[in-house]
Amino acid sequence: MAMEALSHAITPPGISVPYKTSSPSHGLTSLILRQTRSPANPSPRISHTSLVRASAVQNTKTSIDLSDPDWKSKYERDFEQRFSIPHITDVLPDAEAIRSTFCLKMRSPTEDFVGGYPSDEEWHGYINNNDRVLLKVISYSSPTSAGAECIDPDCSWVEQWIHRAGPREKIYFKPEEVKAAIITCGGLCPGLNDAIRHIVITLEIYGVKNIVGIPFGYRGFSDKDLTEMPLSRKVVQNIHLSGGSLLGVSRGGPSVSEIVDSLEERGINMLFVLGGNGTHAGANAIHNECRKRKMKVAVVGVPKTIDNDILHMDKTFGFDTAVEEAQRAINSAYIEAHSAYHGIGVVKLMGRNSGFIAMQASLASGQVDICLIPEVPFNLHGPNGVLKHLKYLIETKGSAVICVAEGAGQNFLEKTNAKDASGNTILGDFGVYIQQETKKYFKESSIPIDVKYIDPTYMIRAVRANASDGILCTVLGQNAVHGAFAGYSGITVGIINTHYAYLPIPEVIAYPKSVDPNSRMWHRCLTSTGQPDFI
Repeated sequence: MAMEALSHAITPPGISVPYKTSSPSHGLTSLILRQTRSPANPSPRISHTSLVRASAVQNTKTSIDLSDPDWKSKYERDFEQRFSIPHITDVLPDAEAIRSTFCLKMRSPTEDFVGGYPSDEEWHGYINNNDRVLLKVISYSSPTSAGAECIDPDCSWVEQWIHRAGPREKIYFKPEEVKAAIITCGGLCPGLNDAIRHIVITLEIYGVKNIVGIPFGYRGFSDKDLTEMPLSRKVVQNIHLSGGSLLGVSRGGPSVSEIVDSLEERGINMLFVLGGNGTHAGANAIHNECRKRKMKVAVVGVPKTIDNDILHMDKTFGFDTAVEEAQRAINSAYIEAHSAYHGIGVVKLMGRNSGFIAMQASLASGQVDICLIPEVPFNLHGPNGVLKHLKYLIETKGSAVICVAEGAGQNFLEKTNAKDASGNTILGDFGVYIQQETKKYFKESSIPIDVKYIDPTYMIRAVRANASDGILCTVLGQNAVHGAFAGYSGITVGIINTHYAYLPIPEVIAYPKSVDPNSRMWHRCLTSTGQPDFI
């Protein structure tokens, strides 16, 4: 199977969930689907996105019978099984556990890592394997509550626990026998170098000497012109001071079997994969192939998506920096619009399927009058359309700023069916389209306007991580290494309700996380912009 097809070929196990009134953000999808209105058809309809999600989650082994008095405990058991994290002892039961070589009471590293680092006393900085993090922390009293995610019509509280991340007291790899590899896939994102840096630093603290970077993503496993890059603390010491990726990025790559063949040939037994949903799908396929071959290899993902569209996680690295950097573009658009006679500033931000950047950048700036995201349908024309409201803003304020996510308004554009190397549909440029439609509308209304269009996408992707993302990347990188040494594979690490946790990859790649139009955050954005319902 070609790598570019992986993101569409892997469906995680799950269970059908019978009740929910809003867009799922934690993998719980309802049979009672949220109704939306489309621009082309103002009558209520079932959201296509909800249908896709429902079909993904309902491809299941178990369904809930709410008439069963024991349904809660059965749900919890099923959830625990779904979110159990694979371990190398699942296929190699004789794998030996040794005392961890990670101890922050160390005096100096020794060559004999099996005995651990010398310490004056026992260190109590390890995570117990039974430690758990609560996936959800809000108990909703009603399915009509804003942002409610309910399993049954009564919104019964059901505990959902996932594995806490961190160093374990026992490890399953001897550091002197480890060859660790790091790859960065997909597009650029602030924080890649930060994550690379701390994976390398943490590996060295464990005692690993053989660390390499695979250049240009999965492609580096098959392209004979690309050679491994030796990595050490000295090499990565200052890479976080620059944007981009020390290792380079690319989309697509060879087949899974070719990649695993390359891992065997190179003697790699730890693979750290930095990327988004498609990249994680590839990592999961590599993990499964290694298990099939009974190879002692730990494959660990680090979620990288500037769009913040990976399930369950509070945020992914690069997102905070993107929101902060977007302020420059929005402020420029505001100044241009405010300084011109009937000025209109249009800013297009990242967000293929999810409008998190546009929403939070608009909320943070306080300068946006209209925010358009993929999750919320809207009309451009008509009495309730965006252009009618834009005319109102020009007449009352004299200027306006519009912020659009790149995936918004695709129903207005001609579909090409073209895809990039990762299998993602190539989107039309809605920013350009709304700019042109705005000019046409005001020309027909005989109202002079001055429209400025700003697309800062590549400027945002290329900057270095801000302090918030720098810390996030540091902790994610450290915990990725802890997870690998603990013997886990086929996992990713993320921040869940402010705590760090390990999750099985299939549970985070079922579909992209999206903005819930009934969430408090979207309501806050609407309060800030003052925009009406455009349907």
